[in-house]
Amino acid sequence: MTAPTGAPAPRTAPPGRYQLAAQLRLLGVRPGQLLLVHAALGGTGLRAETLRDALLGVLGPRGTLLVPAFTAENSLTSTAHLARVAGLDEVQAAAFRARMPPFDPDLTPSQDVGVFAEVVRTTPGAARSGHPQTSFAALGADAHRLCAGHRTESHLGEDSPLGKLCWEGGRVLMINVGFSACTAFHLAEYRIPKPPLRMYDCVVKVNLPEGRPDGRPGGREKGHPHEGEWKTYEDVALDDGDFEEIGRAFPDALVRGGRVGGAPAAFFSIPHAVDHAQAWMTENRC
Repeated sequence: MTAPTGAPAPRTAPPGRYQLAAQLRLLGVRPGQLLLVHAALGGTGLRAETLRDALLGVLGPRGTLLVPAFTAENSLTSTAHLARVAGLDEVQAAAFRARMPPFDPDLTPSQDVGVFAEVVRTTPGAARSGHPQTSFAALGADAHRLCAGHRTESHLGEDSPLGKLCWEGGRVLMINVGFSACTAFHLAEYRIPKPPLRMYDCVVKVNLPEGRPDGRPGGREKGHPHEGEWKTYEDVALDDGDFEEIGRAFPDALVRGGRVGGAPAAFFSIPHAVDHAQAWMTENRC
């Protein structure tokens, strides 16, 4: 399956909520679904708030909308972090690390996942999972349940919102993005035989009491609402380098293509995507 890529020609006027809702229904979005959305709206003419409202309207009061709310810079080894410290000497890099803000699920903005994901995350009533690098944000009936219990040692595994979505028959909607952004494929990395592991580092929020036993002030004084604690843990070595190839091999019969406000879109089942990726990885990854 060739994923939709490339921004469409600009529209004279952005599509409205009801026009988008009709297109979403044609793709297969239905009331009550658990729907994970990846969207790149730049150049499409789509407005994030309008798309959010259209999706919630189609999903209805019993459905749930989820988006990635990742924070890749909260790391010592990610590409995003390494780009930020490139060119710094050892002392400068240590100072940069000391200044890195700890992950706070209530306040930390998402990074490099698009304006639509950030609009969902900041919508009043949204839930967010607690993983310091690969959190999800959600709106709807099951938002808080799906975001609860996201283990640090399970970035995108069974003990993550993605794992729950797979077991409960969730769907994916990709708008103007390719399969390199298909987070569902990562769950397959946990299911292949003997997946490679690696160590991860991140800094997380630690609430402190108003005063400490040593007499120093706590971490809640004005301008310092919390302090950070570095955490090291082991998890699957995630690799999306072959996701486009996996997507090209995804059977066309399992993917419904269409348009959302003029932007190319694809809609498919998370269990189908994970099963396909697991079979492909088992055969092709050594």
